[in-house]
Amino acid sequence: MDVAVILKRFEKPDEVRTFEKGRFELVTLGGMTIGRATYQPGWKWSEHVGRATGAAHCHIEHVGMVVSGCATAAMASGEIIEMRAGDIFYIPPGPHDSWVVGEEDYVSLHFLGANHYAAEGKA
Repeated sequence: MDVAVILKRFEKPDEVRTFEKGRFELVTLGGMTIGRATYQPGWKWSEHVGRATGAAHCHIEHVGMVVSGCATAAMASGEIIEMRAGDIFYIPPGPHDSWVVGEEDYVSLHFLGANHYAAEGKA
C-alpha cells in the first residue's frame, strides 16, 4: 500500500476563521487539524470571539505552542498564566478567557481543540 506524503503550509490553509483583531488558520492532514492563531494587540477572546458566538468564555481544551508575542489565559477558577514565545501550553476544558499582552502580535499553534475553536456555534 502506497501512502502519499502530504505537505501543507499556513500560507495556504484549508480554512480561515476571521474575527475582529484576529484570525485562525486551519490545516488538516493525517486525521489531525492544526490551527495557527494570530491576534493583534488589544485582542481579547470574550470580546472578539465570544461575542460573535454568544459565549462569555471559551470552553475548548487546548494544547499548543506560542510562536511569538505574549498572551494571558485566565481560568474561571482565578488562575492566570502568561504564555510567551517558546512556551508549550495545556489549557483544560472549562471556562477561560484570553487576551494579548503588549504591543506585539501574538501567534500560536494549536494541536488540540483547533477544529472547534471559533467555529460557528462553538465556543
